[in-house]
Amino acid sequence: MQRIASFAVNHDKLEKGLYVSRIDGDVVTYDVRMKKPNAGDYLANPALHTLEHLLATYLRNTEWKDAVVYVGPMGCRTGFYVLMRDTVSRRLAIQLLKDSFAFVADFTGVIPGSTRIECGNYLEHDLEGAKAVARDMMAVLRNWSEEDLVYAE
Repeated sequence: MQRIASFAVNHDKLEKGLYVSRIDGDVVTYDVRMKKPNAGDYLANPALHTLEHLLATYLRNTEWKDAVVYVGPMGCRTGFYVLMRDTVSRRLAIQLLKDSFAFVADFTGVIPGSTRIECGNYLEHDLEGAKAVARDMMAVLRNWSEEDLVYAE
C-alpha cells in the first residue's frame, strides 16, 4: 500500500500552526495543529469535542459556508483538519481560522448541537478547555502568513 501524505510529514519537526496538508482538485485540506506532536500534551476529549462543535458552527455560518467541506479532529488529538474549496484564498483561510478561534475564545451560552437529541456524546463537553485552546491558537496564528502554511522540511 502507498503511504498517505499526512504520514510523510516529519511530526518531530511539526509545530503548532496552520498548514496546507494537501490539495485534491478544488479542495484544500488545512492542518490546524493545536498541539506539538509527540510532546505528551494532547487535546483532552471534552475540549476537542466542544472545539469541533464551535469551529464547525462558526465556519458554516460565515459568508464562506458553502466552501467549507469538513471540520473535524485528528485521531492523534493534536489538531483538526479543515477542508475548504479553493474559492477561499489562503490569506482568507488564515483569517477565517483566526476569526474562528476568536469566536470560541469569546463564546458564552449553550454549546451548539450539544443536546442529547443533537449529539452522540452530549455529556462530554468542556467549554473552558476549548476556550483555553482557542486563546493559545490566537497567539500562535497572530502573525501567520501564507508563507507559513508550508510544512518545515
